Amino acid sequence: MTTTYDPFHPKYFDEADLRGELTRVYDLCHGCRLCFKFCPSFPTLFAFVDAHDDQDAGRLTPAQQDQVVDECFGCKRCYINCPYIPGQSEWNLDFPRLMMRADQVRVHHKELSVEAKIQNQVLGRTDLIGKLNTAAAPLANKAIGTPGSFTRKVMEKTVGIAAERVLPPYAKQRFSTWFRTHTASITGRRQGRVALFPTCLVEYQNPAIGRDLVKVYERNGIECSLPTGEVCCGAPWLHSGDVDHFVKEGRKNVKVLADAVRAGNDVVVPQPTCGYIIKKDYIDYIGGPDAELVAANTYDAAEYLMKVHKGDDTQLDTDFTGEVPEALTYHAPCHLRAQNIGLRSRDLMKLTGTKITLVAECSAIDGTWGYREQNYEMSRKVAKKMADAIIKADNDVVAGDCNLANGGILQETGKQPVHPIQVVARAYGIPEEEA
Repeated sequence: MTTTYDPFHPKYFDEADLRGELTRVYDLCHGCRLCFKFCPSFPTLFAFVDAHDDQDAGRLTPAQQDQVVDECFGCKRCYINCPYIPGQSEWNLDFPRLMMRADQVRVHHKELSVEAKIQNQVLGRTDLIGKLNTAAAPLANKAIGTPGSFTRKVMEKTVGIAAERVLPPYAKQRFSTWFRTHTASITGRRQGRVALFPTCLVEYQNPAIGRDLVKVYERNGIECSLPTGEVCCGAPWLHSGDVDHFVKEGRKNVKVLADAVRAGNDVVVPQPTCGYIIKKDYIDYIGGPDAELVAANTYDAAEYLMKVHKGDDTQLDTDFTGEVPEALTYHAPCHLRAQNIGLRSRDLMKLTGTKITLVAECSAIDGTWGYREQNYEMSRKVAKKMADAIIKADNDVVAGDCNLANGGILQETGKQPVHPIQVVARAYGIPEEEA
């Protein structure tokens, strides 16, 4: 048994070694139980172990071990709660990384079903699908826009995306297309230079976030660029266990972004899952000086603005003369909280004068997990606590950084969230631009 989260370790893809490590970790988790409320994996694990009189985690069958793996959706909230995480305890327990290792071992040993392979290929090729669907946006949106429709049922049967899941529509104009024609308007002295990593969600599905981000940044003297050669961060590949595809895509981004950093830019990412990948996973799975350089200079969109606000020689514009809601509900996404940067989006929106109700429950989308047909009902059960909290707050405006989680919020509550950067843009009086 090897306690390793290093994909380059010679024992990493050894299935027998993995089974021993799963037993060790499951035994520790069973004895602790602090994470019982986070995801279905833990209640399932505890029930399996409790079924034996001696409560020995070593008695779990491989199928039972795998069910725990399958029910983990990678929210990473364990990092916030677990007392045994690496660097904090001699037990060196990293539950999310171990679950990813288990998925990766399956892929490495070609143990996936045909259906799972098709599902992973479709969900992993975000750039290809994004380019095709934005080129045919009205037709594509008509096909995917009605949950439970005949087309969606066909999609469920063929590619495994839940027929009832609300999917984000595709934009007629991609963010990069808008950016190429945008005339920069820097207000006041230059306070920073950033290379944007817009992510697939902004590039193909919600470019309005990117447009507002650029305008808010330029109002604060921050020059924006969009490096050529960026691709999907690779999260769908990583979360499905396909390390080879993830590393292939990640290396492209590391090179492009490292060049941008050396040219004097910081990197700004408006979506938390992609930001986590760049800050954390590129170091672990790609490694090297470039990955470390990029990670050290990458910021969430609100995190960067708060850095400007609190800087010794920089200053954020706090003249909010536009539309400011009296109160709003802010959903803090799991993958943003797992970055341990604090609630920077909440802090940024507070500067506008709005009163904020914080909701920190999980949407259970988490990458692509909640899109998959086999996880749909489980995902909605987990998301109910989030939905109940948002409904109880009863604010007209809901804000959230994660476009994936925002889709879950729309499905569960009927409220369409906006990105915190968009709240700030409207507070500045920047009009919403129609593409």
